[in-house]
Amino acid sequence: MSILHEWNTLQTRRRFLGTGANALGAAALTSLLGRTMAHAAPGAISTQHLPKAKRVIYLHMVGGPAQMDLFDYKPKMKEMYDKDLPASIRNGQRLTTMTSGQARFPIAPSKYNFSQFGQCGMWLNSDLLPNLGKHADEICWMRSLNTEAINHEPAICAMQTGNQITGRPCLGSWASYGLGSENDNLPNFVVLIATPSKREQEQAISSRLWSSGYLPGEHAGVSFRSKGDPILFINNPPGVPDDLRKQTIDGINQLNRLNYETVGDPETHTRIKQYEMAFRMQASVPELTDLTKEPEHIFKLYGEEARKRGSFANSVLMARRLVERGVRFVQIYHNNWDHHSNVNGRMPSQCKDIDQPCHALIEDLKQRGMFDDTLIVWGGEFGRTIYSQGGLTKENYGRDHHPRCFSMWMAGGGAKGGQIYGETDEFSYNIVKDPLPINDFHATVLHLLGYDHERFTYKYQGLDQKLTGVLPTKVVKALVA
Repeated sequence: MSILHEWNTLQTRRRFLGTGANALGAAALTSLLGRTMAHAAPGAISTQHLPKAKRVIYLHMVGGPAQMDLFDYKPKMKEMYDKDLPASIRNGQRLTTMTSGQARFPIAPSKYNFSQFGQCGMWLNSDLLPNLGKHADEICWMRSLNTEAINHEPAICAMQTGNQITGRPCLGSWASYGLGSENDNLPNFVVLIATPSKREQEQAISSRLWSSGYLPGEHAGVSFRSKGDPILFINNPPGVPDDLRKQTIDGINQLNRLNYETVGDPETHTRIKQYEMAFRMQASVPELTDLTKEPEHIFKLYGEEARKRGSFANSVLMARRLVERGVRFVQIYHNNWDHHSNVNGRMPSQCKDIDQPCHALIEDLKQRGMFDDTLIVWGGEFGRTIYSQGGLTKENYGRDHHPRCFSMWMAGGGAKGGQIYGETDEFSYNIVKDPLPINDFHATVLHLLGYDHERFTYKYQGLDQKLTGVLPTKVVKALVA
């Protein structure tokens, strides 16, 4: 017996025993859980408690929005214009190389007006976020997020995957793995990259952020492009009709199945699923991306920018169309929030990009009866400093990276509307009440989706891997309706 034949035989036995054990376990669990598991979506992992959210739209502001210019009102800072940030506030904390050598740390108070909105009394930038303010009592405001990462690449990786080191599954992949499919003709997890109206200092983002990591490859995000075909090779080559394309794919998949039965490589199974999904998307994607049938009142709600492919407004409208058709997780990246300079020149255009569309998304989902079970998440990878990077004038200043505290918000999907969670000092530099580590935030999102972050695991390299890692982590019940 050859070494290869012996290895294949052992692999076949292992697969048979593993499949048998899993089948028996699944049958036993189904009998215990009854109809709940039996009627789960295809490929879904049974939820561990009653979910509040069925789907997620995650709006990531790449670069790190300045919390004190948007959601963390600090009126006393106006009295301290150009004064040095006290050393007792910095307390020896790590700084980036961009400001660690500065001789001074001049305080740059926000130049914008703030007002209280809703019965909850949330202070918001009323100059730039008037539409978002209309939903103050429907939004769960979080002002005490914090992270260990101080540079973009590890920080955004940690925010998306729970770890600063690349190669782990992102939150969208975990959601896809758990929730299964509601539409066989579209991916579970879709990524849209929105182009900001003004482009000045954008951060590089790559497919590593929507990788499935050690989860099966079918749970990786599928990126839809804003120019040309939404997905590469979605259309048949010239002269190739649909029936010939189908025959070709069927033939390739027969070879792939033979290979999978022989070797058992999970990547081969992923390839089979991708070929089949790609063929089905040929019919579903053109209809999905055709906005001509959207009524005029929708464009009035989202704004005229929604007609422009690749804009934030267009991406958010597309996200609604995706979740409406059964996509479980839509990730939108909006760049140009890395405000090391020219905060006053860039913040208005950034907020104009997002204010009306976020308001529209909430209204649109409410009108369709989808708001209560669709979780919307908005935020970046860290915050910004109250002191100015480089020079300081009343018309121009910059803010450096600040991981110690930053603000995010959630709405719908079981998030507690009108909740204002966490508090920072008067400099928006240190957290003084209810710190919210990234892992606790992830645990809370999984909880809203119906999963216990401690038990929602995937076996890899002999360990039960999980999104929230090994550090002590908890669900923040105050954020849950």
